[in-house]
Amino acid sequence: MRRVKDYISGITGNDYIDAELYGRYNVKRGLRNADGTGVLVGLTRIGDVHGYIIDEGEKVSIDGKLFYRGIDVEQIVGAAARENRLCFEETIYLLVFGQLPDKVQLEEFSALLGNSRALPKNFAEDSIMKLPSRDIMNKLARSVLTLYSYDEDPENQSPENVLRQCLELIARFPTIVAYSYMAKKHYFDHESLIIHLPEPGCSCAEAMLSLIRPDQKFSRLEAEILDLALVLHAEHGGGNNSTFAVHLVSSADTDTFSALAAGIESLKGFKHGGANIKVMGMMEDIKKNVKHWESEEEVAAYLEAVLRGEACDGSGLIYGQGHAVYTKSDPRAVLLRNKAAILAGEKNLTEEYGLYRLVEQLAPEVFRKLKGSGKDICSNVDFYSGFVYKMLGIPAELFTPIFAVSRVAGWCAHRMEEIVAGGRIIRPAYKCVQPRLDYLSLDKR
Repeated sequence: MRRVKDYISGITGNDYIDAELYGRYNVKRGLRNADGTGVLVGLTRIGDVHGYIIDEGEKVSIDGKLFYRGIDVEQIVGAAARENRLCFEETIYLLVFGQLPDKVQLEEFSALLGNSRALPKNFAEDSIMKLPSRDIMNKLARSVLTLYSYDEDPENQSPENVLRQCLELIARFPTIVAYSYMAKKHYFDHESLIIHLPEPGCSCAEAMLSLIRPDQKFSRLEAEILDLALVLHAEHGGGNNSTFAVHLVSSADTDTFSALAAGIESLKGFKHGGANIKVMGMMEDIKKNVKHWESEEEVAAYLEAVLRGEACDGSGLIYGQGHAVYTKSDPRAVLLRNKAAILAGEKNLTEEYGLYRLVEQLAPEVFRKLKGSGKDICSNVDFYSGFVYKMLGIPAELFTPIFAVSRVAGWCAHRMEEIVAGGRIIRPAYKCVQPRLDYLSLDKR
């Protein structure tokens, strides 16, 4: 009797497509133009990623900028730092409602989210504890889909009802992630089961740290840097994979829970939300194999080996370097790097932080040397986010789920936008290159 593996050669052979055909038919692979820019498929007022300009037909590198509803994210973060307050809740309000809240609006909105953080009665026991998962993103997606059954009006596509659903899900994501992680630790890692109730008065960053720590304790600096990470990951334009997935599925006129679950499963991928895990693996490999972390010569030599596919995982990729849009700098990486320096000092990890800075400094030179390219390469946000989470004592299996806790704000804003301004199902074309064949009767095969 044949087994599944006996069929794989037929699958791989029949699914192969000659790369030459993509050029012949002018296919925009990955919805990318020939110069690497994204194919324009929609309009948005929510987020803008600005990484270069076109001057007389040529791409010119500039320092990166990220705008939320037209406001530079650096201004949002800078104002919060000067006023000594957290700003993720303000960011959610801005993304969803399209304007900055005043003091009273922000207080009321933060209270609304805090009071909505608890899960429905028996949800944790019946949906999370009785059916745990080794992968938290998988459990998050299933939990979101299950919440459909708890919703009073799940199929109502009116903006008012979708807004209610979105705000409830934004509030509940930290609780679902934390409980899913605790269930995983208990049922698969055989550790004690510790479940905390979410405190209504906490910010999202504070709630996240409180829910995943047995003693519920954290410092102000820890809350500030997690809040910063949440702000920086909340939105990145309509074209990133997970947000486009939400637009795509929403355009089919499906429910909010299904649309956001699609975003979660897209973000789960190592080429998207899981990228910082790859960075951490690479950095651990460098730490093991480079004797003197401060040596430019040793670090550069090892990065060359990585780029040649002779070190790390053999992929030939220096993870955390380069971006589809940003050229000279990723503003998220710059902001997170500056805050990481402070936290590294507090955690006695200054030497390791120095290694990250050296890799960031040397990577563009290594690319130019081995690839012979003058293309600008900068560190992206994934390069520092994993290191920040590690310093916060957050395990690797929570890196991408915390990304989802943040990005759900952007997903919800884009879902609302698709409902209000979309109107057409997204339906790109695929060219079939399979030659026509005659059907052979069974006795002639």
